[in-house]
Amino acid sequence: MAFIDAHKQEFGVEPICEVLQVAPSTYYAARDRPPSARQVGDAAVTEEIRRVHEDNYGVYGVRKVHAELNRQGRAVARCTVHRLMRAAGLRGAARARTPRTTRCAPGPDTRPDLVGRSFTAEGPDRLWVADITYIRTFSGWCYAAFVIDVFSRRVVGWQVSRSLHTELALDALEMAVWNREHVGHRLDGLVHHSDRGAQYLAVRYTRRLAEAGAVCSVGSRGDSYDNALAEAFNSLFKAELVRNKGPWTGLEELEIAVAEYVDWFNHRRLHGEIGLVPPAEFEAYFYQRQEASPEGGALLPSLQ
Repeated sequence: MAFIDAHKQEFGVEPICEVLQVAPSTYYAARDRPPSARQVGDAAVTEEIRRVHEDNYGVYGVRKVHAELNRQGRAVARCTVHRLMRAAGLRGAARARTPRTTRCAPGPDTRPDLVGRSFTAEGPDRLWVADITYIRTFSGWCYAAFVIDVFSRRVVGWQVSRSLHTELALDALEMAVWNREHVGHRLDGLVHHSDRGAQYLAVRYTRRLAEAGAVCSVGSRGDSYDNALAEAFNSLFKAELVRNKGPWTGLEELEIAVAEYVDWFNHRRLHGEIGLVPPAEFEAYFYQRQEASPEGGALLPSLQ
């Protein structure tokens, strides 16, 4: 059917059927036959899949499209989602390796590594990771700094700038501290982990952490695995926003896009590491459970 429809204007139906050894009546019967119940159902599900895919930056693969449909009350098998996405040419975003941008500070760094590549936390504001990545725009390079809560994978602070000066990382930290403290969260005992970039060793940065009650932690020199969770977020950010929605004209356009992306990332994007729920929802579950349980802080079994 598809072959004949594609070439009938050039060759005609009957000559093609003769070569294919198919009766013309078979073609016309198939063409005029009403769609089956499965075809109608597939078309409806495909439209829902397209909507979910488009509403989430076009980056969801089969697993997250399937999870989002089920969250919205649309019970559909994962194998069906896989089949229909493949037929529609829809796929998730692929991450790529990118060069590192860390500029190590000169001189000794006495801060310990309190994480040891164990990126886990028992609750919000127990462990934050921070890192900086770069974005090419038509007006030159821009840089983005992020602070991420390890427990929920939530972006608690971010900033975009045209320079790699200390203010870039410090502004992201200030946003993170304000976001937590203005809703009554205390940061005493928080571990702030980063690489050995000069921005994170600056006196103003370490002083601000001390004022908030946080302690510094760093990985070893030149080893991205020691800050793997932050590196993984940067990889997602580049795949889902920078390459997916670029190219970018300059800083102003990028700032708006990053703000929208962070809002989506925190409140709507499903994260496989925390049970395929958004970070804000995962934190809400934690605090609800903490209020309901005398011990407090235990996760819901379905989210562990």
